[in-house]
Amino acid sequence: MTKQSIFGRISTLVRANINSLLDSAEDPQKMIDQLVRDYTNSIADAESAIAETIGNLRLLERDHEEDVQSATEWGNKALAASRKADEMRKGGDAADADKFDNLAKIALQRQISAEREATGAEPQIAAQTEIVDKLKSGLNGMKDKLGELKNKRSELLARAKVAEAQTKVQDAVGSINVLDPTSELGRFEDKVRRQEAIAQGKIELAASSLDAQFESLEDLGELTEVEARLAELKAGSTAPRTAIEGS
Repeated sequence: MTKQSIFGRISTLVRANINSLLDSAEDPQKMIDQLVRDYTNSIADAESAIAETIGNLRLLERDHEEDVQSATEWGNKALAASRKADEMRKGGDAADADKFDNLAKIALQRQISAEREATGAEPQIAAQTEIVDKLKSGLNGMKDKLGELKNKRSELLARAKVAEAQTKVQDAVGSINVLDPTSELGRFEDKVRRQEAIAQGKIELAASSLDAQFESLEDLGELTEVEARLAELKAGSTAPRTAIEGS
């Protein structure tokens, strides 16, 4: 995976609007779990890529430092050789003076080469430093987003549990609604009312039967009185006695 693709993924994930993604998701829970996995994996990839990029940058910086140091050393050698040549020339030793001047020229060539190496590496070092800074910033942004996602996930789970609890409460309340004729309590109340009505009917039936018995007793008494008067008539009484006389 190239640094460019890593940087592109970081940029995309950091710019992602989490709330918008969750609002448009059919299943926010699955969406947020997938986002957590994506961010976690991308952070691991980014950390690996950034570590490699930083390592390459440090190598460039070390090489650059060595080139700068080498240029300084060759410059000092060129200066020393030049001074030695001047000293020899003043002493009348032209041959050795030319020899040290040639050494000074060689040192200067080495100095120039080292300076060119150092100068040529500076743009690359600057570019790598910029990439590292951007990757670090993007990595921190992704970590912040991951934290936001985890907080959202906790919030979403809490809201889901509350909604589930509210639903259960409403279902329980609805199942015991005393005003609902289809509820178990309504059916039980109907059953009790029917039993009460049957009991009342039996009471009324028993009362009517008792009244009939008393009426039959009264009729029996009246028939007995008739039989008694008939017997008196047959015994030779001139007229039947009245109920007043009998009393």
